[in-house]
Formats: sequence, C-alpha cells, structure tokens
Amino acid sequence: MEASMKRLAVPLATAIALFFAGETLAQSVQVEVNPEQRTRIREYVVKERVPRATVRERVRVGAPVPREVELREVPADWGPSLKSYRYYYSDHGVHFVDPANRHVVYEFD
Repeated sequence: MEASMKRLAVPLATAIALFFAGETLAQSVQVEVNPEQRTRIREYVVKERVPRATVRERVRVGAPVPREVELREVPADWGPSLKSYRYYYSDHGVHFVDPANRHVVYEFD
C-alpha cells in the first residue's frame, strides 16, 4: 500500500506544479494601454456603434471568455501592442482577449 501511495505522489505533485505554473503564466501577460489609447478605443466603440456582448457574469482578467461571446479584431490604429489580441465590448467595458486560449488579458471601463 505504501509503495503505491509513493507512486501516485510524484505524478500528483507534478500535475499540481504544472497547474500553478499555468496560472502564473496566464497572470503574467503584460498589456499596456495608455490613457490616450483608452480614449481612442472608447471613441471608436461609440462612433462605430460596436455591439455590446451579452455576458451573464463579468469576466475578469485571467478568466476564459464564454464561447458564445464574439471576439472582434483590434483596429490597427489602436496600436501595435494590441494587434495580436481580440476584444469584446460589454456593459462592463472593453476586454482584450488572447485568441489562443480566450482568456481576458486586460480590461477597462
């Protein structure tokens, strides 16, 4: 019994370490949006009448966006630092999303 417990301990410890490493990586994404960019983005959302996504609960940074939420391409004039992301607009503001895993990497009201 003790030998089988030891055999399980190593894979379990590895799985736990990988889980927390993934969480750390997800939280370490650095997205910088300066005040001028935020103003430009807000103006765009209003002027272009970007439809608001319906999201039951607010999705915070690091959390995945539900599949039913349409992610939009970031316009080029929002800056090169944002071009690799997608975004959606909701009652809670603008949310930038990593399209590879659909996790929110930055948000502002």
